[in-house]
Amino acid sequence: MAGPTTAERGERQQESSGPPLVRGLRRPRVRRIVILVVLVLLLGGGGFWALYGSQWLRVRHVSVSGTLVLTPAEVRRAAAVPVGAPMASVDTDAIEARLRRKLPRIDTVDVVRSWPHGIGLKVIERTPVLLVRKGGNFIEVDDDGVRFATVPQAPKGVPTLELSASRKGPGAASFRRFGTGRLVRAAVRVAGDLPPSVARTTRTVQVRSYDAISLQLGDGRTVAWGSGEDGRAKARALTALMKAAPGARHFDVSVPTAPASSGS
Repeated sequence: MAGPTTAERGERQQESSGPPLVRGLRRPRVRRIVILVVLVLLLGGGGFWALYGSQWLRVRHVSVSGTLVLTPAEVRRAAAVPVGAPMASVDTDAIEARLRRKLPRIDTVDVVRSWPHGIGLKVIERTPVLLVRKGGNFIEVDDDGVRFATVPQAPKGVPTLELSASRKGPGAASFRRFGTGRLVRAAVRVAGDLPPSVARTTRTVQVRSYDAISLQLGDGRTVAWGSGEDGRAKARALTALMKAAPGARHFDVSVPTAPASSGS
């Protein structure tokens, strides 16, 4: 049997290799892909070098905002930001953790990159709502019951906590049941619920038991508050009672639905 003719062989070869126009289009497409890959590699390498290898994007200064008692210098020292390091390599989470560990006065801190050369430390300090005497110093306690700093002088407008409940005596049962920590938190709750006008003049928050918390005001007046529960209702009752009996020396809002006053 005779083999394929020359024309037939040419047709088969053309079918296998595709039309000439298609073959011509494939070459530019391959070249474009190769060029794009090379460009991506160059840009990626250049970007990596710019972030980590160049001197352009490095830490030059550290700014601090939000401090009240702390100084910016104290915050910078505790933060230990690596000045001169690449901006992209700065571990912001580690800086936050370091600041909270070294400076308990800090409640929250936000570490932000300020491109191209700055690191910002935005600080919110804890605010004391009670003071606990310790020798000649005062321990500051915030509204979460956290004892965060010891200071030699009492800050103005912050009442002192007197925890008279003990393992012996009238408050023994309350002490055994609740412990010091919960009693302190109850006092903190009371301090946070006081009407602003009363809070400004409160000198002492005395805790004899969980249900027997009282206030000593700066002018000698006293307030029987009771437990730390129903604080808002007690605050409203105390405000109304003080307006109705401005000459009274003792106020009792331990039962806010039946407040009472006495003395003159």
